[in-house]
Amino acid sequence: MNILLLTVQRDLLLYVRQPGDIFNPLAFSLLVISLFPLGLGPSSDTLNEISAGIIWVAALLTTLFSIDLMFKEDYEDGTLEQMILGKESLLLVVYGKIIAQWLVGGLVITLLSPLFGLMFYVNTDGIVATVLALMLATPTMTLIGSIGAALTLGVNKSGVLITILILPLYLPLLILGVAMIDTASAGDNYTGHALWLAAILAITIGFAPLATEQGIRISLSE
Repeated sequence: MNILLLTVQRDLLLYVRQPGDIFNPLAFSLLVISLFPLGLGPSSDTLNEISAGIIWVAALLTTLFSIDLMFKEDYEDGTLEQMILGKESLLLVVYGKIIAQWLVGGLVITLLSPLFGLMFYVNTDGIVATVLALMLATPTMTLIGSIGAALTLGVNKSGVLITILILPLYLPLLILGVAMIDTASAGDNYTGHALWLAAILAITIGFAPLATEQGIRISLSE
């Protein structure tokens, strides 16, 4: 368990020292969100109708643009090979890196989502549902993305390949998340959507790190 905490601490420190790795995807997503009110005009009805989709696209972009960095530096400097050869559990290292990646990416988008909701005139119920949906879905995005990042280690322009591999797996999350926000905004019960997102998260917490670990071993054995 100690190696998990040390991995989280180490990766967070690396992100602090190289803030551009995380800040650039976040800044791009914020810019995309900000352009819609400027392009579509200040009409509250129009912005409210498209708010759920835009917020979720921003979350997807943030994850996709940063996920290839999860193992990249450790692969290039040989740290991953040392982890495999060492006595420490590679699975716990993978869990630690996933947690650190989510803390600086998915969690930040989740915390900013109420501000996005206000920009698009989303009501209180819709904002609460947005935060809950992203809190359940962004860890799942990071977990699934870690599999793609592990399988594309050492591949040139891996970001494009990761997008091709994992974007189809994000579609159920996108559909459920948008439907959950729209349902909440209409004043209806969205418990079913939340339970589906929670179930998907529980499943991915169990299998995604295992798949990521094997993906790293396969990539390093080639």
